[in-house]
Amino acid sequence: MVRGVIGSIRRDALDHVIVLNERHLRRILRTYMDYYHSWRTYLSLGMDTPEPRPVEPPEIGPVRKLPEVGGLHYHYERWAA
Repeated sequence: MVRGVIGSIRRDALDHVIVLNERHLRRILRTYMDYYHSWRTYLSLGMDTPEPRPVEPPEIGPVRKLPEVGGLHYHYERWAA
């Protein structure tokens, strides 16, 4: 599992940025891990995340796109009208 996470970090985050210093690297890793556990879906979990999310019915409002990991990834949620 560790090998898979390290590969994901490299492919999904570190291959797309120039790391300026240790503090910058730590911020990238922290935001990526938040994204990894809260928004990234997994086939083995039935396309859900490790931290379950509530289902948002269409009646709540339109969908909005929110950046994650400094804009490298996005998650989508409904915005109450």
